[in-house]
Amino acid sequence: MTSTAKTTARHALVTGGGSGVGRAIALALAGAGVNVTICGRREAALAEVGKESPRIAGVAADVTDEASMVSLYEKAEAARGPFDIVVANAGMAGSTPAHKISLADWQRTIDVNLTGAFLTVKPALSGMLARKSGSIVFVASTAGLKGYAYVGAYVAAKHGVVGLMRALATETAKSGVTVNAVCPGFVETEMLEESIQRIVDKTGRSADEARASLAATNPQGRFIQPEEVAEAVLWLCGDAARSITGQTISISGGEAW
Repeated sequence: MTSTAKTTARHALVTGGGSGVGRAIALALAGAGVNVTICGRREAALAEVGKESPRIAGVAADVTDEASMVSLYEKAEAARGPFDIVVANAGMAGSTPAHKISLADWQRTIDVNLTGAFLTVKPALSGMLARKSGSIVFVASTAGLKGYAYVGAYVAAKHGVVGLMRALATETAKSGVTVNAVCPGFVETEMLEESIQRIVDKTGRSADEARASLAATNPQGRFIQPEEVAEAVLWLCGDAARSITGQTISISGGEAW
């Protein structure tokens, strides 16, 4: 896929930018000439990513806390101008049979993945609508398009993210703002390694067996690389995708729903 984001100094927010997919998206945008603010709760991780490009600056924030996100917007926009691009990437996943999910674990999963996505984009909407331009991209998951066993809370949250995206795309369709979601399958990140370890701990299978079982969900028989997700996000934020809104882009090797 060709990278088509503008090379002018637009300003982007990427949540969960300290590692994995968020880091890859931040680097791709910075490489296209975009000034990028990344956020997360681990200041050290944000600082390490910031060392990789002078266009990337980290601000510690909690996507589940509205006051924290409003403060992030105030700081970042005062320093670098309003956000032209917002990528709601922060997320978490656990694995528990539905009848054993505690209410606390359910709520935490919804808070980070769904409410956090909403609180990420909400402060940007008024400004984007007033300027009649902007790109919002939710990093959802194939779990937002189909069901998977033992991750009921995560599936529910990601379906909610896809629904939120479609609602916002409908609201903003005539405004010049685009709203889309990318839906990766299993991506080779730290989160994947955590999933593999949970399988090992709960089933007694080896790490290689666990990896093979997850890779098998992709018809290509492999894990998605973070850079592949980043390239899709970069395209959605470019002029070539100005007619693309309200869409889910599956990055999954052809996984069926």
